[in-house]
Formats: sequence, C-alpha cells, structure tokens
Amino acid sequence: MKKTRLYFIVFICMSAINTGIFAQSDIYRKLSEIAEITKIEKLESDEFQEKYLTFFTQKIDHGNDSVGVFQQRVVVFHAGFDRPTVIITEGYGGKPALNPKYREEISRFFNTNMIFVEHRYFLESTPEQRDWQYLTAENSAFDLHAVVAAFKPIYPKKWISTGISKGGQTALIFRTFFPDDVDISVPYVAPLCYGIEDGRHETFLRNVSTAENRKKIENFQTEVLKRREKLMPAFEKFCAEKKYEFNIPLDEVYDYWVLEYSFAFWQWGNDVEKIPATDASDDDIFKYCMSINRPSYFAKDGNTPFFVQAARELGYYGYNTEPFKRYLKIKTGKGYLKRVFLADADSINFDENLSKKIVNFLETCDPKIMFIYGEVDPWTAYGVTWLKEKRNIKVFIQPGGSHRSRISTLPEAMKNEAIETLKKWLEE
Repeated sequence: MKKTRLYFIVFICMSAINTGIFAQSDIYRKLSEIAEITKIEKLESDEFQEKYLTFFTQKIDHGNDSVGVFQQRVVVFHAGFDRPTVIITEGYGGKPALNPKYREEISRFFNTNMIFVEHRYFLESTPEQRDWQYLTAENSAFDLHAVVAAFKPIYPKKWISTGISKGGQTALIFRTFFPDDVDISVPYVAPLCYGIEDGRHETFLRNVSTAENRKKIENFQTEVLKRREKLMPAFEKFCAEKKYEFNIPLDEVYDYWVLEYSFAFWQWGNDVEKIPATDASDDDIFKYCMSINRPSYFAKDGNTPFFVQAARELGYYGYNTEPFKRYLKIKTGKGYLKRVFLADADSINFDENLSKKIVNFLETCDPKIMFIYGEVDPWTAYGVTWLKEKRNIKVFIQPGGSHRSRISTLPEAMKNEAIETLKKWLEE
C-alpha cells in the first residue's frame, strides 16, 4: 500500500514537471543565461504570454571600466521567439511598464515582443553615487547597445526602437550612435534642440492656431499676473499643502507658472473655449490655471536627471517675457533652467556636438525612421520636419495634434500609410 502511494506521488510530480507546473519556461531559462542579468521577477500581464522584471548590469561609464557598474531596470514582454521585437527607449523612469495592461502601440499592431529599458539615473536605474558627469547621451546609447546585444540571440527577428518625447529623443540618439542595432526606429513627438534655450518654439507659438485664439491665451496669462495679490494666498497654500520646495522665491515661481501656461496649453491640446473670461471669479481663474500646469514642475528634485541632460546636451526651451514685462517679478527669463532646476549642478555647460552629430547622421544617411508629430505641439518646432527627398525617413504630422499624437491618432489615410510602411519594412 505504501509503495503504491509512493509511486502515485512520483507519477504526479513527473506529470507536473512534464506539464510545466514546476518547469521553468523557455524564456525564463534564456533570460537566466544572460550574464548581465542579476535578477528576474515574474510580472502579471494582460497582454503577453509572459512578462519579467529584470536588472541588467551596465557600466557607469562605457569608456572607463574602473568607474564601476549599476543595475538598469529592464522589463521583458514575451510574445514569441519568432516575433519581431520592439525596444522601448524610455527617456525617464520605468514605472509605466509595470502595469499589467501596458503595451506599446507598434507591439500591438504587429504582435511583437517588447524590451522596456528604463533610462540611466532615473528611479531604479540610478548608480549609488549619482555623479552627473556620466549622465551623457553617449552612455545612454551604449546602455541600449548592450541590451540589444544581449537579447538579439533570443529574439533574432526584426527590431524596432521607439519612444515618446524624451524617449523619442533617446531612440534617435541610439540610432545615431548605433545605426545597425535596430532595423526600424519610430520616435514619437521627439525634439531635436540646438541650444539650452532653443527659441524656435517662440515663433511657433506666435503662429499656432488663429490670432484670436492666441490673443485669448495671452489675455488670460496677463489676467493671472494682474491678480497676483488676490491669487497668491491660494498659490502659497497649494504649494505648502503639497510640500513643494523651490530654488527660487515663490513670487518668481508664480511668474514661471504663468509663463509656462501657453506652452503647456498647446502641448497637451487644450480647448480654447474652456479658458475662463477675464472677468471670471478668482477661484475659477486659479483652478483653471492649475488644471493646465502646476507649480510642481518647478519644485526641487522633481526631475533633476532630465534637466541635467537638457542643460548638457539635449537642449530645452525658454520663455518670452516681453508681453508680460510690467507684471513680472523676474527681470528676465534668460538662464532660468539652471537657476530654477539645477542649483546643485549649475556648472554644467551646453555642448552642441550631440545635435550636430544627429543632424549630420540624418542628412548623410537614410535609415528607416518614422517620425510622428502633432501640429499644435510646441515641441514640433524642434521636430525633424525639415528632411526632404529621403526614401526611407518618413514624417507624419497629425492635423490639430498635440504631444499625445501617435500612429493610432492620425487621420485614417495617414494612419494606414504609416502602418503599411512599417509592415513593408518588417517584411523586407
């Protein structure tokens, strides 16, 4: 009787192993064999057969082994070994990828695997010693190169790099430094700035939409500035309740809060009809302005790694103070980025070599790259919309589109053209 019971238990265990209950999956085993991966954790996914959180060992400085290493968060979404792979060149932290519902649209279109790479110096991918000198575009490109090299033996089909906004910049930088690592790149709403306060958006904002709409926005900004004394108590209370800390006086934060309004308004495609009249109540004016942009944007330590990169290589935008000069506490908006955001790293100087390298790459080469932009998004002022007579490089601008423009939001004919182009590229 005991022998029978023992045989039964052995039979059950063997059946369990054969059916995969105790067995490791093929993708888990292959991930375990990647030398750079130090940790693997299974995650839930509504979209993929299997999904894993991994930590990938990267050099802090890819040009100097003696500086040490850090762990970069990489999330792996497995659709199949015979499927193409999308590498998401995230420009910020990797938290969105942890959501069970997360899936990038190109992966959905073509049922691809996804490799989501958190950017160095953000969230879980920050070295123990946060030395800003190693937060460079070149090092970030080498991070992605290392990840692709490790995963290509697992996923040998076509590779697509993609990212949104700064992630789109990162995809473009990656392709510039390593043009053969991926087959296709799709940067969404990706700027290519030429300076720390690249002023091209100012011309853009003077021409976007209609003169009537632009005037309505300017009048609203002026009204918020004119009501400073009435609105400041609510502004102070809001910042205190949120425990925001700033590198500049609150009066100046108020100025920048108002100056940022027009950029934020168009960036996110807001409705001009919802702007309160200039005779609206203080409460209505305050609540509406807070709904468009919040002072948290100017708070200390909110997004320091991003601003380090902007000040060093990626560039950014400035503010046109002229229409509001008589109502502002600040004397000028020039040099605001370092003063507002980089009190601990203001010695960083802008290097234009990165933008020159990217422009030269795009002008002299013709890689398969598809750029997506929105018509009213101020970042489009810095977009790669100037390339002409290229066979492979494609640019789609969504009419009336904002920073939320994607392939799926394009007009039907434009969307179909984009998807068919990607399909053709994948089949070549």
